[in-house]
Amino acid sequence: MRSDSDLTGRARIRDAALKLFGAEGVNRVSVRAIAARAGVSAALVLHHFGSKEGLRKACDAYVVEMVRGGPGADLDDVSGLAAMLEASSAMRLYLGRAFLDGSPAAAALFDDIVAAAERWLEEGVRTGRVRPSDDPRARAAVYVTWLLAPLTFGEHLTRALPGGGSETDRTLRTSRAGIEIFTRGLFTDDRVLDAWDAVREERRSP
Repeated sequence: MRSDSDLTGRARIRDAALKLFGAEGVNRVSVRAIAARAGVSAALVLHHFGSKEGLRKACDAYVVEMVRGGPGADLDDVSGLAAMLEASSAMRLYLGRAFLDGSPAAAALFDDIVAAAERWLEEGVRTGRVRPSDDPRARAAVYVTWLLAPLTFGEHLTRALPGGGSETDRTLRTSRAGIEIFTRGLFTDDRVLDAWDAVREERRSP
């Protein structure tokens, strides 16, 4: 890790914005607050990024690139999902807010990861590691959403799982619970699924 003194002014501003945007939301943070956090003038922030919106876009681009594993990285190994879980707290908070706020860059990233997860799961079906699905796309979207839940529900998970240790410990605990459900299943028979299908069929009836 580099110290603040090792970073360029532009990078210090970006990192300060990441922390403040993630903790408080873009709309609640001023350019002056970012400048104070970075130890620079508000004029320098505007010089580098043009506006707060320009800075937000720069943060989006930086975080998405880091999650993707760097320029030109391939998401087909779903490595981006692991990177999100292992990212720094500031980056995790920022990305969680970006998904909730509808950031265009975060939305594009989500779509890319769902597509990659669908390909990955279908390859698992072909090799016998994954059970077939009636709706592969929906399964991939739900799977990705579950994996991203700690980014947006971290505060609630902390409250629901008291005494869970560090953030990493809580992530491992919740991930283990999810993997157990995906691997072993949850219900012992098809009653819940049948009831769900009955509701869907009823809605389709004229």
